[in-house]
This record gives sequence, C-alpha cells and structure tokens, in this order.
Amino acid sequence: MERRNKMTKYLKEEDINQTAILEVAQAIQEGKLVIFPTDTVYGIGTNAYNASACLRIYEVKGRPKQKPLIVLISNLSMLNELVEVVSPIEKKLMDTFWPRSLTIKYKKKKGILPDIVSAGDDYVRIRLVKDGIIFKLIEAAKVPVVAPSANLSGSLTGTKIENIVCELGGKVDYILDCGNIESDEVSTIVQVEKEEIAIIREGKVKKEELEKIAPLKEKTMQG
Repeated sequence: MERRNKMTKYLKEEDINQTAILEVAQAIQEGKLVIFPTDTVYGIGTNAYNASACLRIYEVKGRPKQKPLIVLISNLSMLNELVEVVSPIEKKLMDTFWPRSLTIKYKKKKGILPDIVSAGDDYVRIRLVKDGIIFKLIEAAKVPVVAPSANLSGSLTGTKIENIVCELGGKVDYILDCGNIESDEVSTIVQVEKEEIAIIREGKVKKEELEKIAPLKEKTMQG
C-alpha cells in the first residue's frame, strides 16, 4: 500500500554534498523512493533489483502496470549484468549517443531484474548517465536505478519542483530539490530489430540523428 502520511526528507541543492549523496544512495540501495533530477526531467527512483520498491513507484505514481520502467546505469559493467547480448547496431548507438538522452531496449538476462521493471516483457529499457546528481547516486549505491518521471501518471512531466512537491511530497522518502528544469523533453527510446532502428518514443535524440546509424523502421512502434 502507498504510504501517504510518512515524512519526506527534503534536501536543497546547496545541501547535497558527498555526505548527503552517500545517505541517499544507501536509501536507494535499501529500496527507499527518491526524487532527483536526471539528464532529462526529475525522476522518482529506487533500486531496480528490489521488486517491492519498484511496485511502490507504480502505486505512488498511479502508473499502469503494463508500462515498463526505464533503468539508469552509471557504467557498462551494470549493462553487462542486465542484458544478454549487445548487437553491433546497439553498440554503435551506444558509442554515438551515450551518455546522451537515448534509452535502448535490450533483450534482458533472465532472473536478474524483477519482472515488474519490464512489465513482464523479455526486454528492458536502459540508459547510461555520466554526470549530475543521478550519476553520483548510482555510483555510490552500486545498483541500477529505475527512474520514471516524478509526477502522477497523466499529469505534467516532472520539471517544476513546486508541482512535484505538491503531488508527491509525503509519498516518497527523499526529494532532492535542484530547482526547476528548463526543458520537459524526455529521452528517446529505441529498439533494434533486424538491423533497423524502431523508434518507440522520440525525445531529445531526433530521428534524423538515428537514421545516420541504421535504417529506421517505416512505422514508429508503440509502448
């Protein structure tokens, strides 16, 4: 059940020092819910290996269970733990766009991530981050982190901290307040299919950039 009346610890940007990073990273490792800025918008995140913690994210957001979560990693060793194989085109996408805002849908290793993360699918959506608070948190927590946008499902994307606090304050364990985020553009999500790139969602990385890597599927995928 969603814990509506619990206390949320708020940290302003000027208070987010190394000690705070270690504290919040430990909380993530333990399956607590944390709101933090990512390379796109604010995310609401937790330990991707913790099924009950991931379920809480769905409950807090009111997110449909059939919508998979994006997993953020801070290094390629984490990727190797999560996916079966990286195809040549996937490798080229990674070399070209990571750590930019491109999320790639990979065939996942069985028995590693909880099924709830991928909504029961055999594929998992992963993005590499290499700077900012989220990078420091993942590095310190030493676990991949799920991070859908910090908003109630169906409401505006999580860019305005006042809205985030209004909607989610009291429902999560930590909120890291670094002010409003200028852009509300999300990451682009792609999947490689038979040496073609299928765009699931177009965001910061545009199709004109992707088609330089490999042919695009004629029809944009859904989901």
